[in-house]
Amino acid sequence: MALAAEAKRVAAEFELTDNDIRKTVAEFVAEMAAGLAQDGTAMSQIPTYVTGVPNGTEKGLYLAVDLGGTNFRVCSIQLNGDTTFNLVQSKVAIPKELMVAKTAKELFAFLAKQIEVFLRTHHNDHFEKQLRRRQTVSTPEGYRDEHIFRLGFTFSFPVKQVGINRGNLIRWTKGFNIQDAVGKDVCQLLQEEIDLLKLPVKVAALVNDTVGTLMARSYTSPGKTSTLLGAIFGTGTNGAYVEKLSKITKSMKGDYDKSTGEMVVNTEWGSFDNGLKVLPNTEYDAQLDRDSVNPGIQMFEKRISGMFLGEILRIALVSIMKRPDVPLFRDDNSSHNDYRSTTTVDETSPLHTQWAVDSSILSIAEADNSVGLRALRQQIETSLGVSAASIDDARAVKEIAHAIAERAARLSGAAVAAIVIHTGRLNPGASSAPQPKSAAAIVEDLKNFNLAEAASATTNKLADTAGMAVNEEEIVDIGVDGSLVEFYPGYEDYMRAAMRAVPEIGAVGERKIRIGIAKDGSGVGAALIALVAAKMEQSNNYVGDLRQRLESVGESSEEQAIVVEK
Repeated sequence: MALAAEAKRVAAEFELTDNDIRKTVAEFVAEMAAGLAQDGTAMSQIPTYVTGVPNGTEKGLYLAVDLGGTNFRVCSIQLNGDTTFNLVQSKVAIPKELMVAKTAKELFAFLAKQIEVFLRTHHNDHFEKQLRRRQTVSTPEGYRDEHIFRLGFTFSFPVKQVGINRGNLIRWTKGFNIQDAVGKDVCQLLQEEIDLLKLPVKVAALVNDTVGTLMARSYTSPGKTSTLLGAIFGTGTNGAYVEKLSKITKSMKGDYDKSTGEMVVNTEWGSFDNGLKVLPNTEYDAQLDRDSVNPGIQMFEKRISGMFLGEILRIALVSIMKRPDVPLFRDDNSSHNDYRSTTTVDETSPLHTQWAVDSSILSIAEADNSVGLRALRQQIETSLGVSAASIDDARAVKEIAHAIAERAARLSGAAVAAIVIHTGRLNPGASSAPQPKSAAAIVEDLKNFNLAEAASATTNKLADTAGMAVNEEEIVDIGVDGSLVEFYPGYEDYMRAAMRAVPEIGAVGERKIRIGIAKDGSGVGAALIALVAAKMEQSNNYVGDLRQRLESVGESSEEQAIVVEK
């Protein structure tokens, strides 16, 4: 009984009420507005220079690479022009020593080498047309590099982007810490190493994984409405959404297409509320932050992403194990254990090591609803190094793990709700639609919010709309990716419950929000942005000027074909 009571007490510390959600959304909208107005804010709100989303008709063969965490992925994508694509890929683990290398060159040379290996394996025929310079008068430099491939570089770390293929690293996250790279253009760092290997590749676009998720979802999603938001809920978390150019009032350098009136903005919401105005902060959160490589920052991410949830669970379990009056993973004799065996914790148990508990155990705990919790108990032995865990032990782990994950999902839902509210997309195209409320107005609404009246109104609206289909034009499309949202049972349901708690969305608005998995977002999305970059190159007198001057400089028809094809 003591263990069950303690598990309930610890789980209750992770409870996030509907009122907590509303306060979180209000602060989120306020920080979004601040990030659009000036640099140096908690949520960076980084302009990406991508001014449109695809419609599924795009075609071409492109390269994409993805440095998103502990792995590096290289792929080639054939866009078929009918919302479908073909993808070939390879993946390699980043050596841990390179994650904390002394110089950026060590890491980026490794990445370039993986690109070379991929090309020689899957596109070896292109090496017959190696990178070379050809004299021309169509560029200011007096020569033009011929690159067979345009490459989209998915770089899932905060950067200050100053062009579609230019961006300076702001800081590392996810266990990386290479100070030599901070402040440098990551595209240039990669291009330099690619050129040293003489690869026929140009880094054409810098892509955050969430921007890629947005682009990929928009390319493949059904329906008449374009995708509003791409969000990652996996090892890390972040979101990118389509913003009106008029709302981005801070200065932007670099060229971009102003005709669409829109630009994709990378929120960098992992650093939302670093000051902990509204975010929950248990003793377990505080310990995780103190012991992290970046204390005091990425506070939202540290409560949501898969990289941290396993560690939060470990800290909570260890805190219980230290209590002599609570028998977690401990029994006096085998008669107290339904396995008829004494529970033991291995000396090398991941419970004793920081970051050693994988977050996948939370999904297994949620999914196991069997009487004896056999699957979870097996995972406790495998992942926690605890043999013969009792049914009471497993129940305690399940309750605490559920509370940690539900809190993460509800916070995720709050982020999505804030984007939807800020953009006013629940009423697209309606001339009488209310304008998106300011953060101050949202806060005022929260002060005047009557929970009892809202509950009654929600019940009536649900009754009125039961069985009614949502018009396609009213759909707000959201693309998501990541292990949590894809594999944790009920994650989207918990997100949606949080959205319904926000008065500006409610039950009716939540039904209009369509959430779909955007597979291969970092690859397909990067390819699509590389395609956008290639079009921008053409519009910058790239091919037009060359065509006009071909005869005067006497270039061969073969060279002409190569250039125009690009």
